[in-house]
This record gives sequence, structure tokens and C-alpha cells, in this order.
Amino acid sequence: MITGAQCRAARALVEWTRQKLASNSGVDTLVIEEFERRITFPDREICDTLQTTLEKAGAVFIAENGGGIGVRLKLNRSEVKRIGVLENEGGIVGTDAVP
Repeated sequence: MITGAQCRAARALVEWTRQKLASNSGVDTLVIEEFERRITFPDREICDTLQTTLEKAGAVFIAENGGGIGVRLKLNRSEVKRIGVLENEGGIVGTDAVP
């Protein structure tokens, strides 16, 4: 289950406002604001809905792993493909010696 800080960080990573998260998740904007500000803690179903919605937008939630909980941005398919192309366009391998 995500925390309010993770929710806030994930929104920043996917560049969504609270209003956009609310419209995409069906969760009221006030509920999201109070969750992120640690005023109230919504039930598990709402937290799961927020997490799923943010994951669909590209956020990856990191569970407690000794270094703490967190969130990061995942690469989409086109970015992964582009990295693959860049990694394979080195050309012919030659020596590094300068004459």
C-alpha cells in the first residue's frame, strides 16, 4: 500500500495535477490532497486505486527494501526501443590508438 508521500512523488514524476489524478482514478481531489498532506488516511481500496492509476501513467512504486520506500518512473516501450537502437549503432570496432 502506498503512502501519501509516494502518491505526491508519483504525481510529480508523471507530471499530473491532483485534479488529473482524481479524474483518471475516480477518487475525489480532496481525498487525494488530505492523503498527501497526511491529514487523513483513506482505506486500502482507495490507496490501491491511486497506485494502479499512477502505475498506468508510468510510476513504479518501490517497497521497503532496506533502503526505504520510494517511487521511480519506468521507461515506456518506445524509450526502451530507442535505447536498444543507440546501444547497437556503434559501427565497426577499431583500435583506439591515435597515429
